[in-house]
Amino acid sequence: MLKRKLIPLALTLGLLLSCAACGETAGGTASPSSTPSASPSSAPAAGETSIVLSDGGVTVDGAAASTDAGSAVYVGAEIIYYEAGRDESYGAGVEADGHTAGEAAAQTVVTITQPGTYRVSGTLSAGQLAVDLGEDAQSDPDAVVTLILDNMDITCAVAPAVIFYSVYECGSADTETAAAAVDTSAAGANVIIADGSVNHVDGSYVAKIYQEGTEKKLHKYDGAFYSKMSMNVQGEAAGDGELYITAANEGLDSELHLTINGGNISITAQNDGINTNEDGVSVTTVNGGRLYINAGLGDEGDGIDSNGYLVINGGEIVTLANGRSGDGGLDADQGIYLNGGSVLALGSRNDAASTDSAQAYMELAFSSTLPAGSVVSITDAEGNELVSYTAEKEFATLTYTAPALRDDAVYHVYVDGVQQQFTGHSFGMGGGMMGGQEPPEGFEPGQEGERPDLPEGMEPPEDFKPGQQPDGTGMPRGTAPVDDGDRTPPGGAPDGSGRGGGRGDRGETLDPSVEFSLSAGSHSFSGVGDSTLG
Repeated sequence: MLKRKLIPLALTLGLLLSCAACGETAGGTASPSSTPSASPSSAPAAGETSIVLSDGGVTVDGAAASTDAGSAVYVGAEIIYYEAGRDESYGAGVEADGHTAGEAAAQTVVTITQPGTYRVSGTLSAGQLAVDLGEDAQSDPDAVVTLILDNMDITCAVAPAVIFYSVYECGSADTETAAAAVDTSAAGANVIIADGSVNHVDGSYVAKIYQEGTEKKLHKYDGAFYSKMSMNVQGEAAGDGELYITAANEGLDSELHLTINGGNISITAQNDGINTNEDGVSVTTVNGGRLYINAGLGDEGDGIDSNGYLVINGGEIVTLANGRSGDGGLDADQGIYLNGGSVLALGSRNDAASTDSAQAYMELAFSSTLPAGSVVSITDAEGNELVSYTAEKEFATLTYTAPALRDDAVYHVYVDGVQQQFTGHSFGMGGGMMGGQEPPEGFEPGQEGERPDLPEGMEPPEDFKPGQQPDGTGMPRGTAPVDDGDRTPPGGAPDGSGRGGGRGDRGETLDPSVEFSLSAGSHSFSGVGDSTLG
């Protein structure tokens, strides 16, 4: 498993936000957060079941957990994992995806089988927390489980560390009725991050396993924290609890919809940070909370990847993608809607946001890939700094939105203190490699988002290769709390030769300008590089 480098998320965010007024530059590595204690931050309330994880023995309401599968909570289920040494008739995985029977047997599986609210604390260094209410649960509105994560630390080396197998599914996978607005309040999978708690989920994944004699999917769970049904995540009353997800593949996944209403969440992932994977249907919605994602630490990976829609209505978000693989901090097949909150997204290719977004936003496509350590700042026309961020990895595109941004206003962009100009209004990727232009130096095409279930006779794409995990950092200054498409090629032909002017979509070139003027119909700027205007 990956070695954790942690961000004390709530504390770091507070410090960075307070620094916005004093002109200091944000970014860099924060000191490690405290590890969870063995005890919950508060006693279980009436109607809650207490689960205390321990390598020495799991307890339920103070008694040793049952080994009877008929109990509301039991230990001893066999873990689902991708078996090493199997041939191509077994599944679509590669050698790196496999695990031995000994590795699987070392995992302690704690399974919840009945609806209810479960407060989970303690540490399990080799195991899984699973929720499985049975095959009929998906259609039963009463099949609802709420997990309260209250100083919980769980690590699984062969599969997701936390997984919802079967609860009520409140949504529909019908593409005919798919829309960006969904109501997941009735979802059967619910996660609450307890106030005052620090929680760690360190998980692996399960590559696609076939139904016997076919190439149809029997199992495939890509995320360290995974739900087969729509899922809600939020904080408690104070909203100061923290959840850290470290992922050998993807981080926080749902097979249909995912709604984040609050909490402080940090995700470090080799592949996508967040993924919702029902093609043309899934909706990832962020209504509040603080979300930090450092994704694509392997060969590829988006920050937030929805195979349907991405809707951000509130919260504070920093999301980083792989800087060279054609992946974005924001990626959605059906549309990105920036309606509120503060978002800073970096990647080699962010998807363009919808002009139907309710809040003003700015999209920058640089003329070359900028290195890690670059300091990007955005000011208004009077020179007041809205945001400053020290990039933790290389990037070529940046998306920014915040309540302070306004349409019909002019902004200025600086990189390492040098004023920037733009020469076009295109953004994103489409129509082949960089819209027919040359890719940046070192670019290696990667499979976007969820690896698809391929038709019979087709070879699966090559799987990701784990990379090294860099230090985590905090959020940038300027990500202040809220007050309450066609993809087009990036400007310029990034070649790694330095920042400078570039060409816009379809070869059109505009006169260079340092005035990044937002309007209802214009939020994207390409060919961004050092100003030549003197």
